[in-house]
Parts: sequence; C-alpha cells; structure tokens
Amino acid sequence: MRKILDRYIFSELIPPFLISVAALCFVMLTKELLRLVELLVSKGVGLMAVLRVFLHLMPSFLVLTLPIAGIIASITAFSRLSYDKELVAMRAAGLSLLRLSRPVLVFSCLIFGLTLVLSQYGQPWTSVSLKKLALNLLRDQLALALDRGTFNEPVPHMIVYVSDHEGEPNIFISDERIMGEGRIIVAERYEVLSDPAHNQVGIHMINGTIHSRAHDLTEYQQMAFASYDLKISLDQTLYAAVDERPTRAALIAQLERTGWTDSNALKRLMEDYKDLAFPAASFIFGLLGVPVGIVSKRSGRVGGFAVGVMIVIAYYILNVLCEFFVTTLVLPPMVGAWLPNVLFLMTTIVLFHRVGRQ
Repeated sequence: MRKILDRYIFSELIPPFLISVAALCFVMLTKELLRLVELLVSKGVGLMAVLRVFLHLMPSFLVLTLPIAGIIASITAFSRLSYDKELVAMRAAGLSLLRLSRPVLVFSCLIFGLTLVLSQYGQPWTSVSLKKLALNLLRDQLALALDRGTFNEPVPHMIVYVSDHEGEPNIFISDERIMGEGRIIVAERYEVLSDPAHNQVGIHMINGTIHSRAHDLTEYQQMAFASYDLKISLDQTLYAAVDERPTRAALIAQLERTGWTDSNALKRLMEDYKDLAFPAASFIFGLLGVPVGIVSKRSGRVGGFAVGVMIVIAYYILNVLCEFFVTTLVLPPMVGAWLPNVLFLMTTIVLFHRVGRQ
C-alpha cells in the first residue's frame, strides 16, 4: 500500500518538473536565440550545425534550471495534494509528513546527482566542445562566404567577395579588423585553410596585391605577392573559446601570495566551492517545496511556479550578498559559498517541524 502511495506521489512530481525544465530552458535560450538565428539565416550555416550549438549549450542551461524545476515540482505536487484533501486522508491513515516526503527525498537525490554530474563534467565538456564546434562553423562559414558573385561577412569587419567573371581577379577581401589599418586584398587564386592546433582558419592566396593606407592619409601603399596567407583567429567568432578556470590549488597559492586580499581570486575560489554547493541546493530546494506547497495549497500550478521562482530569487540575492562579503574580506570563500544552503536547510527543518505538528 505504501509503495503504491510512494509511486503516486512520485508521479505527481514528474509533470510539473518536465514542464518547468522546458519553460526555463526556453527562457534561457532566448538569450542565445538571436545568435543562433543569425548563424542560420544571415551567415548561411546549416540547421544541423545550429542544433549542435544548441545541444552543446544545454548542460549549462540544465545546471541552472534543474534546481528551480525541482522546487517548483515539489511545491506544485504538495499544493495540489493539500488542496484536494488527499494529504489529510494520508495523514489520517497514520502517515507522518516525513514518511510522505520519502518520494520527494528520492526525487531530490536524483536531481542533485544529475546537477552534480552536469556541473562537474557537463560544463567543462561544453567549453571544450564549443571551442571545437566554433572552429568547424567558421571553416564552413568561410567556405560558404566564398561562393561566387556574393558578398559575405564571415567575421566582423571583414568582407569577402569571389568574382564570377572570367579574366578578373578571383577574390576580393576588405579587411578592417584592426582599427585604422584597413586594407583591400585581391588575388587570382585561393584556397581555404584550417589550423585546429592554433584555433585558426585562413585563406591562402596566390598572385595578388595588398592595397592599404599609411598613417599619413595623403599616402597610399601597394604590395604585390606571389603567395599570401590571411589568418583568421577563432577568438573573433561569436562562440569564442572561454578561458579555462584555474584550479583550486592555484587559486589558494595566489591568495597566499597576496595575503588573502585578492578580491578576484577570492571570488573565483568561491565559485569553485559553489560547484558542489549549488547542486546541494537542488536537494534542499526539493525538500523545502513540501512544507511550502502545503502552506500555499491554493496557489495551483501557476502559483507553484511563481512561489518557486520567488524562493530561487531569494537564494540568488543571498548568494550575491555572500559574494560581496567574501570580496570585502568579511567571510571566507567556503563560508560564502555554503552559507545560503545552511540558511535554507535550517528554514526547511523549521517549516517541516511546524507543518508536521498541524
């Protein structure tokens, strides 16, 4: 009987959780949506490449959305059970609030495990994968930009045009990536180069000239070449590789050299501790949603979503305050990372005790 009840409560958690994850991921995706549309429409990148970018961004989205969806699911499920008096019947049958929370405990453990895996392995993998994907996109984008008879901008401040008329120079390039040093390059033949080892792509041109302006605007420079390679760095793309995070040992060593007064290093060390603290918060959120859902039993699904978001906002504000106290040397980084979790855990215990006595 109790196993059936556990499965019933667990099944109540699934729909609001999935809906919340989908809605939150869509909201977060809107930040990147314009970039993806630009890649698809104006840059000529294929739909499959854009979908690959989206999939590579998902781990970072899920690390943030899973804890929020967990508390929304918990609040919504127990709000519905309490509003329909099902919870009263369960309590009348001799089941305590802690016993009824066992499915939520299992559910929260699953969310904690998934969030932990994504934060420890998914996000670093995302950074490396996006770095490789950006190189492939830029190489493909250059190949598309070199279609005959069309103007294209493969990277900002560079226009590439390939002539479709016989007897004319084959390729024209306007390169204004360096402010005040614009130049026009024309050549008879070309080929696209790829240099993954140095995160570069380029165009190898044969028999051409480079037209540029000197610092004196009254002067003009022209240089002929038999062979010339135009390098394009991956850092100029929309999805440039992010800097690698220093290790905890390196941060501690840096802080010891500065007497633990380097605010930037303190902030980075706090972020390192948050790699475990934030997944742990997803576990606390799930349990907190049980008494909050019972108290706000008339909130319904939309109300549960709003209450859950408000709790997460309060958690975020508390994190910002702790970060401020860490950078101003009031709190050590580990305390600043874990203090919001401790306060929310204490709140969860108090609410469980009060609601359980009702």
